[in-house]
Amino acid sequence: MQSLLLAPEFGANDRGIILFGFEIYYYAICIVSGMVIAAALSALLMKRRNMSPDLIFTLFVFCIPSAILGARLFSCLTDPALGIRRFFEFRSGGLSVTGGVIAGVTAGVAVCAVKRVSFFRAADCVVVTIPIAQAIGRLGNYFNEEVFGHAVTDPALQWEPFAVYIHAGNSAGAPAGWYYAFCFYEMFINLIGFALLYTYAWHRKKKPNGVLMCLYFVWYGTVRAIMEPFRYEGYILNGGGVMWSELFALLMIGFGIIAIQVLMILNFKREGSFTGSRTGDPCGITRFAAADKDEQPYFSKINMFGAAYPPKPAKKDEKGGPEEKK
Repeated sequence: MQSLLLAPEFGANDRGIILFGFEIYYYAICIVSGMVIAAALSALLMKRRNMSPDLIFTLFVFCIPSAILGARLFSCLTDPALGIRRFFEFRSGGLSVTGGVIAGVTAGVAVCAVKRVSFFRAADCVVVTIPIAQAIGRLGNYFNEEVFGHAVTDPALQWEPFAVYIHAGNSAGAPAGWYYAFCFYEMFINLIGFALLYTYAWHRKKKPNGVLMCLYFVWYGTVRAIMEPFRYEGYILNGGGVMWSELFALLMIGFGIIAIQVLMILNFKREGSFTGSRTGDPCGITRFAAADKDEQPYFSKINMFGAAYPPKPAKKDEKGGPEEKK
C-alpha cells in the first residue's frame, strides 16, 4: 500500500493512520475496537440476564488495563525475543491472549467481590463476548503481518484469506513469501464460537452460573491447542524449552471441563439437580443484580424477567411535573 499522506500531521500508511503527527497502528485500532464491541455486547447480555448493564463499565475500567498488562507480561516472560526488560515497549508488539485472559479474570474476581456481585454470574455475560474481541484482534495481526503458519509453496493456494503474503523484516524473522493465514483461521473460528456461546447465553436461564464461562475456556483452549503447534516457529512461545501457549491451552481445556463438573455437582448438592432446581427457583438469574444499592429494576422487553418489574417512571420537567409528550 502506498503512503496516502495528505499532510505531515494527517494521513495513512501501511501500518496505520496519522493524526496530528502521531501514528496510530491498525493493530491498536483493531484491539480497541474489539474491546469496545465486546463491552457493548456484554452490557446488552447483562440486561438480558437480569443484571444492571452499568456493571460492565466498572469491569471495563479495571479488567481491560489488567488484561493488557497481563498479556504483555506473559509475552515478555515466555518469549525469548522480548524479555522482561522490554516490558514497556508496547509499540514493538507482543501481547499474549492467554496472559490477557488470566489477568482479566483475576481483576474481574476482585471487582465482583467489591461490588458484592456473583463473579460467575457476571463472567457468564462478559467472557462469552471475548471471542469477538479476539476475532477483531486477529484482524490486527493481519495488518501487522504476524500469527501465520508454515510456508505455502503451491501457487494454487497462494490467495487470501487461505494464505497471506509476508514481507521481509517481519517480527518472526520469516523470509518473504506466502504463509498459511492463521490469523484469518482463528478469526473465523472465534466468530463461530462467539455466535454459539452468545446465543446460548441469551436463552439459558437454569443454574448453575459459571457454566458459560467454562464453555469458553473449553472452546478457546481447544482452538489454540490444535493450532499452536502449526504456527511459524518464530511465534511459538517456548521460553525455557517449554511450549507455553500449548501448555496453557491444554490447561484451559482441563480447567473448563473440571470446573463445569464441579459446578454441576455443587448445584446437585444444593438443589437436587445438576442443572436448575427441584426444590426451589430453577434459575440462577431471578434476582436483579444492581450496580449500586440505590438502583431499581424496571420493565424491559430485553430482560428475561422484565415483565415482573414496574414501568420506568416518566422524566420530570424543570417544574417537577411529567414531561409533555410531543
